[in-house]
Amino acid sequence: MNMDDRKNQQPATTQQPETKPPIVSPAFSVMNQKMNLLDVVSPQSVEVDFDYIKINDVYFRTIFVGGYPRFVAPGWLEPVVNLDTSLDIAFYIYPVDGKSVLDDLRRKIAEMEAEMTTDIERGKIVDPVTQAKLEDAQALQEQLVKGVERFYEFGFYITIPANSPEELNQITKQVESQLGSLMIVSKHAMLDMSEGFLATAPFGIDRLNITRNMDTTSVATTFPLTSTELSSDRGVLYGINSQNESFIIFDRFSLQNANMSIFSTSGSGKSYFVKLEAIRSLMVGIETIVIDPESEYKTIAEAVGGEYISFSYNSTAKINPFDLSQIREEGENQLGLKILSLHSLMKVIMGAITPTQEAILDRALIMTYKAKGITMDPDTQGKEPPLMEDLYKTLIGMEVADALDLAARLEKFVKGSFVGIFDKQTNINIINPFTVFSVKDLQDALRPIAMFIILDYIWTRVKKDLKKRNLIVDEAWHMMRYPDTAQFLWSVVKRARKYFLGLTTITQDVEDFLGQDIGKAIVTNSAMQLLLKQSPAAIDKIGEVFYLSQGEKRLLLAANVGEGIFFAGPHHAPIRIVASENENKIITTKPQEVIKVSTNPYSDSSRSDK
Repeated sequence: MNMDDRKNQQPATTQQPETKPPIVSPAFSVMNQKMNLLDVVSPQSVEVDFDYIKINDVYFRTIFVGGYPRFVAPGWLEPVVNLDTSLDIAFYIYPVDGKSVLDDLRRKIAEMEAEMTTDIERGKIVDPVTQAKLEDAQALQEQLVKGVERFYEFGFYITIPANSPEELNQITKQVESQLGSLMIVSKHAMLDMSEGFLATAPFGIDRLNITRNMDTTSVATTFPLTSTELSSDRGVLYGINSQNESFIIFDRFSLQNANMSIFSTSGSGKSYFVKLEAIRSLMVGIETIVIDPESEYKTIAEAVGGEYISFSYNSTAKINPFDLSQIREEGENQLGLKILSLHSLMKVIMGAITPTQEAILDRALIMTYKAKGITMDPDTQGKEPPLMEDLYKTLIGMEVADALDLAARLEKFVKGSFVGIFDKQTNINIINPFTVFSVKDLQDALRPIAMFIILDYIWTRVKKDLKKRNLIVDEAWHMMRYPDTAQFLWSVVKRARKYFLGLTTITQDVEDFLGQDIGKAIVTNSAMQLLLKQSPAAIDKIGEVFYLSQGEKRLLLAANVGEGIFFAGPHHAPIRIVASENENKIITTKPQEVIKVSTNPYSDSSRSDK
């Protein structure tokens, strides 16, 4: 062996460089301490009491269902599942041999028949409970023999978690109350709380073994795996249920009223939705009338051959608020109702007035009509009605300070900057199945006045000629700014059902609309509501009015354009608004799409997320 080989075989030097201690993972540390997996996942403490079990700092109580009514509706458990609290629910279903069930039924039927026969022989009245049980047993026996039904033992347990005994008792009462309203008998698993907790844990082991005999149909009704569907064989396609992809097809006139309220932020798709409904309603013979503050419905009116009426200084279309001919019916006195309507209109025009001025205004209105030969006699109410200028002259002629003050407030509408808008005779008529009244060219101060006059005119026409109609009031917050216009809108909502009218109110200003009692009353008297994307500032008010859960609030805050929650009567479902290519071309208001359609009307601009 040479020296090089011996050099290679020499031991390493005893001076080792400093090394850092190895990083020990928790799992490695646990293994070094000789702990098994159960020790790792087990809680720090478990306290088993008479009526609850405490694991760490959480209290649990298990209840079992021991009694059911004779009849329950499918999905009866849904109200319990939808309680605003966390619950652990367990079902245990054990198939039972059909032959043994039939033998037991045969014996039970014989016993009940013998009991009833004995009662009859002794002159007693047959126990109605026994008779009902006998009928059910015989019906079940027939179904089992035919193979239509099978038999099962069914166990149903609910475990309720809480952070304190008080909260546990409160939630337990809520669950028991909900079950009691369904005539379901529930009991506490007293002295068996640990077994009850394990029965509802994800082990699939029934530690309580408290069961009830049930047939297939009865067991099927217990499953809460249902989703809300708003689909019928007639009506309008409103959108797609984003929960189960089913169509939301509904006839708004099938509800207790046909009114609808729509709330959302700007650009979330509310006008898009309403335009879709208007187009599709025409196909089923429902006329549509629109009060349009932003001229958004002009394209639709042109596409469907409708009538577009614009109100402005230079417009030829005029409505005389004093006109009686639109509401006049032979032999009926309509002057009193018209004067009441004019009182509300004049308060919007003139602002706040004193009781003395209100009395003077009432006298002036009567005198103005009388000067034209129109009195409370129905035969005189077909004459040419007065104009606003005539009322102005009447107030001037009364020569008292309060009357002159009222005339001064009215002067700008007959001589000043607002002349030519509301001081001409009516020259329009609603004869088209799609009519749009636009107030875009009016100043903001005049819009509530114009919307009031137009709505009053439409309302008189609706009452005179009954047919299915939708009335759309876009940006309804304009009318909610004044008590009298808000009150008039509320009166239309309240009475629309009697005249086959469905009123749709649309607003993005939630605070102005829901911040007053009349706004809330309009919502509660609308059988249909649509909530699209909401702002964080308005979600609490929306949640309070519509009783939304936390999950529904989060859905509205995170919703995309054209997504929200659709309410129809007692039912509601998540909705996604969709439109065809041709529908999108005439209803879109996105500037880039409007330009694209105008330059190339045959281009594909369809979208389903408006």
